[in-house]
Amino acid sequence: MTSRARLNEDEITAALAALPRWTREGDSIARTADAPDFPAAIRVVGSVAEQAEALDHHPDIDIRWRTLRFVLSTHSAGGLTGLDFTLAARIDEALRAESAA
Repeated sequence: MTSRARLNEDEITAALAALPRWTREGDSIARTADAPDFPAAIRVVGSVAEQAEALDHHPDIDIRWRTLRFVLSTHSAGGLTGLDFTLAARIDEALRAESAA
């Protein structure tokens, strides 16, 4: 699901059902996770940066010691697209690789 076309409400609801740790915040989806320590948090960010570059879609990332917050939206589409949910799934994979909650 890498389309940049804006999703309708039913599509967003279905996509969120597959990503239970993500929540809707208006025209964005967000997730907060705790890494085991600061170096692990930075490794997650590095992994996410590589995925974001590959998709040409970049999240907002907030780092607070070992707590990471990711926010996704496709600003050019004015809301959520398949690209947001693809990147969200890849962020989940990066977090799992570092055993982040």
